[in-house]
Amino acid sequence: MYIYKKIINSLLNKSGITINGTSPWDIHIKNENFYKRVFFNGSLGFGEAYIDGWWECEAIDELIYRLLKSKLDKNIFGLKHDILNNLRAKFLNLQKKSKAYEIGEKHYDRGNELFENMLDKYMNYSCAYWKNAENLDEAQINKMDLICKKIYLEKGQKILDIGCGFGGFLKFAAENYDVSGVGITVSKEQFNFAKEFCKNLPIEIRLDDYRNLSKKEKFDHVISIGMFEHVGYKNYRKFMKVVSSVLKDNGLFLLHTIGTDTSVKATDPWINKYIFPNGMLPSPKYIAKAIEGIFKIEDWHNFGIDYDKTLMAWYKNFNNYWSKNFKEENKFYRMWKYYLLICAGAFRARNIHLWQIVLSKNGVDGGYVSIR
Repeated sequence: MYIYKKIINSLLNKSGITINGTSPWDIHIKNENFYKRVFFNGSLGFGEAYIDGWWECEAIDELIYRLLKSKLDKNIFGLKHDILNNLRAKFLNLQKKSKAYEIGEKHYDRGNELFENMLDKYMNYSCAYWKNAENLDEAQINKMDLICKKIYLEKGQKILDIGCGFGGFLKFAAENYDVSGVGITVSKEQFNFAKEFCKNLPIEIRLDDYRNLSKKEKFDHVISIGMFEHVGYKNYRKFMKVVSSVLKDNGLFLLHTIGTDTSVKATDPWINKYIFPNGMLPSPKYIAKAIEGIFKIEDWHNFGIDYDKTLMAWYKNFNNYWSKNFKEENKFYRMWKYYLLICAGAFRARNIHLWQIVLSKNGVDGGYVSIR
């Protein structure tokens, strides 16, 4: 046990993290088996040890920020589970059509009450845009309006939202731009919520996979907000071909996705097991390869730092909801708290990004004007 403790303590000290220290980002150990668990199980063991109450930290977001900023995560977190995840992703299509509804069942169908108390009034479960915004509701309205402006949305047009979530964007667009639309989701809970949320608007919500879209149905514009992370690198090209087949020749496609600097085939083992099964983040290389010969890049906007602020707002809402309705913490609370805060820390460290990419089939006549 001593050798594991010595190694991990030494690595943590290099990033300004002290075991049982006084800073908000310092780790306080409650179970000495923590060191061995992290040494052999990497990020999965680190996260599971927190869920089990083996360690505490006042500011997990700042802890993760420091780990990632100093690049110590690669030294502290073992490679065993990363290797296994990558092998699975290499030899299996983890996001094939028959598995499309798994993410809905395991993540988005946890219960709408959780999301209603955590998210904004439009139920956006994706990065907000905080420019000139003072709260989460304003920042999410900013994001939706930004998307409408980026696709040059006009009255009377028809849009497709792939991965429409709870229907917030379609509701906003219909109410504020006088358009109609279709939204698809693989979550039964989101499907039922979105149908009611968009009631009496020219919006159709479908419980369906993007691969079932028919090229006979055409849309003026297509958007996809926070869904591409579930598509998988083996399906990126298929996804782009499907979008192209339903998009009118002069239409625009806006892809809103989390991304990473390096091309990977699988996600973090803890995130994969507890939060987003079979997910993975695209890289610029993967996206460029997927759109080659299909789309032209009109605009690529990175505002990942806004996701840090969004996640911290979600955590505040979640924490308030929990404290009002439950007497004490349990494993779900610790898991969800850990998820929100480690993601905030990762965006803060610029380890992952949020991209809005505008694509056209034939190029915008006269050139595309970028909107911020």
